[in-house]
Amino acid sequence: AQLRVRVVYLARLRDALGSAGETFALPADDAPTVDSLVTALRGRGGAFATELAPGRAIRFAVNHRVAGRSQSVADGDEVAIFPPVTGG
Repeated sequence: AQLRVRVVYLARLRDALGSAGETFALPADDAPTVDSLVTALRGRGGAFATELAPGRAIRFAVNHRVAGRSQSVADGDEVAIFPPVTGG
C-alpha cells in the first residue's frame, strides 16, 4: 500500500530543485516519517541529494506546524521543506 503526501519546497529549495512542490508516494507499511520522506527524495540524486544531504540546514513543517525528522506522516499530509529563516 502507498500513501501520498504533498511536498512543498520553499525559498531557495524551490529554485534549487526547480519545483514548488509535488505529490510524493511513500510505502505505507513502514510507518513513514519526515526523515523517511527526505531519504526517499534524496535517493533521486542530483539537486535533491545535494540540498537534502545530511547536515544541511533544512526545516520541516507537517500540515503547517513545525516538525522534526521523527514526525510521522499520514496519507494526505502536507510536508513543507525549507531553509531556516535568517533575520535581517
